[in-house]
Amino acid sequence: MNVLIVGGGGREHALARTFAESPEVDTVYAAPGNAGMKQTAVCIDVNEEDAGSLTAFAAEHDIGLTVVGPEAPLLKGVVNAFQEAGLTVFGPTKEAAAIEGSKSFAKAFMERHCIPTGTYKVTSDYDEAIRHVDNEGVPIVIKADGLAAGKGVTVAFTKEEADAALRDILLDDKFGEAGASVVLEEYLEGEELSLMAFVHGTTVVPMVGAQDHKRAFDGDQGPNTGGMGAYSPVPQFDDSDVERAVRDVLQPAADGLAEEGRPFTGILYAGLMMTMDGPKVVEFNARFGDPEAQVVLPRLDSDLASVMTELMDGGRPSLTWSSDAVLGVVAASKGYPGSYDKGVPITDVPDADLLFFAGAGEENGTYVTAGGRVLLLAEKAATLQEAQTAVYGKLKGLDTTNLFYRTDIGRNVIKD
Repeated sequence: MNVLIVGGGGREHALARTFAESPEVDTVYAAPGNAGMKQTAVCIDVNEEDAGSLTAFAAEHDIGLTVVGPEAPLLKGVVNAFQEAGLTVFGPTKEAAAIEGSKSFAKAFMERHCIPTGTYKVTSDYDEAIRHVDNEGVPIVIKADGLAAGKGVTVAFTKEEADAALRDILLDDKFGEAGASVVLEEYLEGEELSLMAFVHGTTVVPMVGAQDHKRAFDGDQGPNTGGMGAYSPVPQFDDSDVERAVRDVLQPAADGLAEEGRPFTGILYAGLMMTMDGPKVVEFNARFGDPEAQVVLPRLDSDLASVMTELMDGGRPSLTWSSDAVLGVVAASKGYPGSYDKGVPITDVPDADLLFFAGAGEENGTYVTAGGRVLLLAEKAATLQEAQTAVYGKLKGLDTTNLFYRTDIGRNVIKD
């Protein structure tokens, strides 16, 4: 069958690579894709949020399966449009994707279904938010309620940091509609685990775990980003930790969405803080994480197309995973997650099997920057230490005149 991937980032490149290796798949299309994906997918000039053009393309090109990668088209209802057109699509409707699209909805949903998470308050009033910070103290987590590409979150360790974040969101309109209100959350202590699952209704099939590195700079310093690197497996947590997270978080979430008349089909992602009291939800996403997809999918030995189709046909696919480890590092445009230049040549790109492009374009046969996170280089090896050594060995050859990357991905589990 032919597969259509909606989106054009690193996550979609990882999906394209995985589908391209499937004996069940003839041609992989990506809308719009990116310049670095052309070896694994046919990129088509269709906007990822243009439901009409996407459904028309799928119908005309005998697309047997469409997978929607990013969050924005999910919230725009692209899956709804495919369903209405009678086309097979893997992803949640806009109603189900609200679990990511609105942090206030997600928090209230977790309360209704007894899913463990931190305490919180939602407000659109700056003065009320400041009073809450004064009452609760710091550290405190401040989030723009809507989608902000991973940048609308501040972990404030001082009242001055909290005030600056609240001013950005509520007074200076830094995140537009996404910042019409804020969610102030309890600061949770522990270590993070990204746990994703294939979901169809109340059927939940968990993947292996991963850990992301959100801060821009080494030592977990600097502003939050969409993710600067990740690794899998996460040896800090064993099978019992994952089983508890599925039982207490992912399964109740799938059950609750179905119960509320917005059943979920797609990838349900739980960003978890593994506290002394067990796993607590930091955030839900309604799709593969990025960069987690780039380190989890290369470990999947099962056929991805078969897994998705079997699940949607009412089955419960059994997943098999490589015992090897994968570690990936993001190279980003200098200035990210703030302002940065576009159209800058990307040169001396290392040759690697697990090289995933994101914010990359092409001019006169040369890759150029087109976004904040430009590419992710990953390596697969018997151990995380070997994968880390291989990644950084190759990244030394990358021209970093206009790019930067963290040099310590995996530092919490890999000791010198």
